[in-house]
Amino acid sequence: MPLPIVHYDDPVLRKKGAKVTQFDAALRKLAAEMVDTMHAAHGIGLAAQQIGQAIQLCVVDLRDTDREFDWELDGARPPLDLFMPMAIVNPELELAPEPKESYEEGCLSFPGIRGDVERPDEISVRYQDEHGTKHTLRCNGLFARCIQHEADHLHGVLFIERMDKATRERLDPEIKALKKQTRGEAKR
Repeated sequence: MPLPIVHYDDPVLRKKGAKVTQFDAALRKLAAEMVDTMHAAHGIGLAAQQIGQAIQLCVVDLRDTDREFDWELDGARPPLDLFMPMAIVNPELELAPEPKESYEEGCLSFPGIRGDVERPDEISVRYQDEHGTKHTLRCNGLFARCIQHEADHLHGVLFIERMDKATRERLDPEIKALKKQTRGEAKR
């Protein structure tokens, strides 16, 4: 069953996630519920902060996107269907300094709000899966962007903070309205 998604400006979205140390049935259940939540919301990624838990866990599923990206998982190139949806626990990213690409992003915690964000186009990430198994993933394009977006959440960083000033100013009225709505719902 899908979990409720936390919206901007809930304080949990600004919390750095605690490192996951227990790889147990509860973690696997949470990861599966996050995947269900992400799919129900028609997203491609979801971080634990977005469901109210400040831990180093996010989920990603790019199977239904245009596959204009490359990847290498643990030195091989398995089909996406073999490892997605994927749980990413305790990720450590290495960002390629160049090239950087500007691309429109959205966020399930900011419904209806989209804006361009510049990010490195290639990354390498060391992480554990929901069983605690260590992996190394190299990827680019939308795959790299999605992981960077979710890893930012795990550190309390929001995509609106990555926008250039002009983009952010253009979206400010919508962001302020969402903030007001979220605060109003919190008072109920």
